[in-house]
Amino acid sequence: MIKIKTREEIELIRESALIVSMTLGEIAKAIKPGISTLELDKIAEEFIRDHGAKPGFLGLYDFPNTLCMSPNEQVVHGIPNKQPLVEGDIISVDCGALKNGFYGDHAYTFAVGEIDIETKKLLEVTKESLYLGIREFKIGNRVGDVGYAIQQFTEKHGYGVVRELVGHGLGREMHEDPEMPNYGRRGKGKKFLEGMVVAIEPMINLGTHRIRQFSDGWTIKTADEKPSAHFEHNVAIVNGKPELLSTFAFINEALGIKTNEEAEFRAL
Repeated sequence: MIKIKTREEIELIRESALIVSMTLGEIAKAIKPGISTLELDKIAEEFIRDHGAKPGFLGLYDFPNTLCMSPNEQVVHGIPNKQPLVEGDIISVDCGALKNGFYGDHAYTFAVGEIDIETKKLLEVTKESLYLGIREFKIGNRVGDVGYAIQQFTEKHGYGVVRELVGHGLGREMHEDPEMPNYGRRGKGKKFLEGMVVAIEPMINLGTHRIRQFSDGWTIKTADEKPSAHFEHNVAIVNGKPELLSTFAFINEALGIKTNEEAEFRAL
């Protein structure tokens, strides 16, 4: 059942989402060749707790860490470890925070130093597809409209859209209705309503859309071991239109990126 949020509840979700946004900004400052994903995980846990929140992933479904850290061919749910990142890696960092009874949850795929042109394009296209999907999250549309926008754009570039893993509703639970696939047909699926809050998160592979799971029971990787990208935002429908509750502004500041890509989804 879809849980419609009041304006007050949306603001509480925004508070949690912004803690995640700031945490990812801290991770952006620290990512470099030689640092391990476990070191980054410790930075994130300390930052979240220092801001009066709890790590949203730690212990959720028995996950052992604060961050899901998924390098290169890993799609999502990678477990932090002591192996250092190296020049040319990419790393999906998925983070959650729980404060005042509400979750924030979003993700960004970072380049570690200089990466090859093909992988850089994958990251750019996946990130752009996220905003195309967000644009369709509005009154009058349905779940399939978001998935269709993401799928059409990314498949046009020859990429594989992961089918088994999807976005989701967000609120007092990390995962609520509706499921938000990154593929679909226009006009199909559940109707969008005022006060809905969701996490939209394209997971796009350079090659096949097929995936496999590691023996650890968590880590998902591409079946052909080609790179995968993952970007995620938290979005509410306010006055019939999509409004971002999360932001990549702290990441952009840390990385020196100048962009207005979020401007149309900000509250006036």
